[in-house]
Amino acid sequence: MLINSMGKFAIINATENATIDKTLPVEDLSMQLDPKAEWKQIFTDAWRMQRDYFYDSKMHGVNWDNVKTRYMKMLEGAVTREDVNFIIGEMIGELNASHTYHGGGQLEGSKKMNVGYLGLNWEPDGKYYKIKNIVKGASWDAEAKSPVAISGVNIPAGSYLLAVNGVELTTSQEPFAAFAGLAKKTIELTYNSKPSFNGAKTAIVKTLGNEARLRNLDWIEKMRKRVEEATNGEVGYVYVPSTGIDGQTELMRQLSAQTDKKALIIDERFNNGGQIPDRFVEMLDRKPLAFWATRDGKSWSWPPNVAFGPKVMLINGWSGSGGDAFPDYFRKRGLGPLIGTRTWGGLIGISGVPPLIDGGTVTVPTFRMYDKDGWFKEGHGVDPDITVPEDLGAMARGIDPQLEKAIEVIKQELKTKGYKQPAMPKYEDR
Repeated sequence: MLINSMGKFAIINATENATIDKTLPVEDLSMQLDPKAEWKQIFTDAWRMQRDYFYDSKMHGVNWDNVKTRYMKMLEGAVTREDVNFIIGEMIGELNASHTYHGGGQLEGSKKMNVGYLGLNWEPDGKYYKIKNIVKGASWDAEAKSPVAISGVNIPAGSYLLAVNGVELTTSQEPFAAFAGLAKKTIELTYNSKPSFNGAKTAIVKTLGNEARLRNLDWIEKMRKRVEEATNGEVGYVYVPSTGIDGQTELMRQLSAQTDKKALIIDERFNNGGQIPDRFVEMLDRKPLAFWATRDGKSWSWPPNVAFGPKVMLINGWSGSGGDAFPDYFRKRGLGPLIGTRTWGGLIGISGVPPLIDGGTVTVPTFRMYDKDGWFKEGHGVDPDITVPEDLGAMARGIDPQLEKAIEVIKQELKTKGYKQPAMPKYEDR
């Protein structure tokens, strides 16, 4: 019996209490690989997986045997593994279905170098760059912080960053060139309130490997604050980035902190999907069952951590998969109007299939959503009740037309559909 024990291979007798006496010197093994032959196997396996697992055995009306014949001829001209991926992508694209992805394998790659980030926006000013502004989430978001804004550093906005690890940083190159290979590294920054090394100071900081989450938190907080200011604190704002784990986390984190609001704006724009979001909608659609009077303070509502007032949802064309289902279910439950632009339109979903022989992958859509009205509009998505296109010019000026419309609508909903908690009865003489 050939066994693999902690990465070491050995041949043992298949008997009780057998032990490894000697391992095989597999590091000396080699093989002759015919890439063309392997590519043919990879292509054929990808074709077979779609044939055997695609949710529609009729393959959306496509003659799947003819597809194989046509694209196999293209495969004869492939000269790299990247070519093979392209051909596989074109082949499974014939199915005209969402979630038909492909990638990986033994690709030829160039050396990559990481980049360190400081969580700030740069502004060129003559020979040097200065800090235009520091990216910050809410004061309670400790998950991601700009290295220049942490206690003990506090380099103020408007400062000139003159050097990184003693090497002068000038506007002759983009600022990130100075941070190549410095992701999550401790570095020295030289800075000053003027574009000069005279009187400059230094600070030791640890760079970020990625500032996407920091910028995401900054964006969420700006949206929340805008809603708060425009509604005198009566309306809450919840951003849901996906219907996966991070989306569940964000929904509960933000919802639990705003259950005292009279209404909610649910923003699922750019929602990249994940799981089927029935639980998301159930959390937003919980009805009041009872209230508990206490000696001190306000009565408790039950179920707890729920906002019972009116709601609206923001959607756009970057919301897809679970991000299609979320507004679809939101509408079916009658939770409120959908505002923005129609969603991506991809609810032919995937589960899992084996990998290809060289580690490459393809996905096979194995299920599709339908309801009493028929199939979900694949490739079309969920239409908004109120259409508001994105205005990139306005957004560049800090104005979000879709959010402004949601604020307008929810304020009107508060007037006509606002929720009022029942008054506590008089105490009984028992």
